[in-house]
Amino acid sequence: MDNNTIESESLKVQEPEQNTDEKPKKMSVKTAIIILVIIVILALGYIYKGLFIAATVNGSPISRLAIIQKLEKANGSSTLDSLIVEKLIGNEAKAKGVIVSDDEANAEIKKIEDQISAQGSTLGAELAAQGMSMDDFKKQVILRKKIEKLVGDKINVTDQEVEQYISDNKITIPSGQEATARGEIKSSLIAQKLNTEAPILISDLKTKAEIQYFVNY
Repeated sequence: MDNNTIESESLKVQEPEQNTDEKPKKMSVKTAIIILVIIVILALGYIYKGLFIAATVNGSPISRLAIIQKLEKANGSSTLDSLIVEKLIGNEAKAKGVIVSDDEANAEIKKIEDQISAQGSTLGAELAAQGMSMDDFKKQVILRKKIEKLVGDKINVTDQEVEQYISDNKITIPSGQEATARGEIKSSLIAQKLNTEAPILISDLKTKAEIQYFVNY
């Protein structure tokens, strides 16, 4: 063997033998959890996309947040004020032990239904025209009944007041309808007094309450 052959043999690098039995690395538990969480979020996002997206126009989304912002800009102030009033009245009624039963609320709704029917319409049609549900209307009725009870001593109407109203307005009551007519007049006078006393009550409750605003409309 010549010197060149010996040198080339000595310069050969011994490559490490590959371990054909080496197993692939296992995915860590942390990585698996992260991937699982991402999959769940994506799945929920697709299933409940209506919670975030109101509509799409040629694939471009309109978010519900955009709608909420517009609605708040248009009606945020009045809506917030009505919710504040509702909470103030609810708290005052609770403090004074004022309760409006379900039967009372339903009886008032029935009376309103009868009045609307007498005018040739229906309560359902009137609510639909205002974009209001029956549940929302019932809440308003309960709120009004609470106010009535809170200012009850200030909205009483006597028989003398009813007769005075009939005399002042020169009202002629058909024979046989005296009781019905006087009842309607009394209800009307109570409503007038309530419309005067309710804002006074609400203003007084607002003055006494600690109200902090975190959003300005």
